[in-house]
Amino acid sequence: MNNEIEQVALRAARAAGRIHLKRLSRITINRKSNSIDLVTEADRESEAAIIDVIHRAFPTHAILAEESGASAHQSDHRWIIDPLDGTTNFAHGYPQFCVSIAYERRGRVQFGVVFDALKKECFIAQRGQGARLNGKPIRVSTTPNLCAALLCTGFAYDRRERRRFYLCFWEELMTRAQGVRRTGSAALDLAYVAAGRTDGFWEFGLRPWDVAAGAILVEEARGRVSNMDASELDLAGANIVATNGRLHEQLIEAIAQARPEADRRQAEMLRETKASA
Repeated sequence: MNNEIEQVALRAARAAGRIHLKRLSRITINRKSNSIDLVTEADRESEAAIIDVIHRAFPTHAILAEESGASAHQSDHRWIIDPLDGTTNFAHGYPQFCVSIAYERRGRVQFGVVFDALKKECFIAQRGQGARLNGKPIRVSTTPNLCAALLCTGFAYDRRERRRFYLCFWEELMTRAQGVRRTGSAALDLAYVAAGRTDGFWEFGLRPWDVAAGAILVEEARGRVSNMDASELDLAGANIVATNGRLHEQLIEAIAQARPEADRRQAEMLRETKASA
């Protein structure tokens, strides 16, 4: 079964990747609930291609996908799909986007693939079998502390309304770490932690399809993934921290230290907004 899961996941990821490359030169953009939440034809086409590949192999499996939502039927087997993570990057021709597919059995992710078709990089992980990049084993970095770390993060779609909140954490971490990057694809951010390219990642307000595959990549590359309070990661409410493990507590502590000021700044912003209405 595990071999078949991997083969189907890779087949689906490559089908989506081909669509990304085909559509990159002729992008059609629509907007979702607000002006910065985009969806392209590539999102829809690649999601349909992924679901088709999975359903041909496993017609009874449930699916949770970014664009089409959750399938109606229940199953012990579920696929969690982001057909195009980094849509805004893709829409601008910025080369940082991917497809992310995870397979979950009885509520626990067992396999994940993150495929960057443009860079021809395929990250995969299977529970208990390690993580690989283009077939070669990968491991998290050995960076021992936050002051020597390169971190990455992202901002949720409500960032205009909560900008002071999110920037408070950026401000805190940029003074503690060697560097902070914002790339626009959570799945690739997690894959890069797994590959040792960065040392840690944090982000608020992610969804299961953003993190399911990336989280198992980090775990199987011997890193650590958790909620921001260090509890076991909740995919449904993913306020996530992922690191090489060595600096996990330091990153969580820095986030906790910044939280009161972030809450204060956000409350202040809300008062100003009401006063000017």
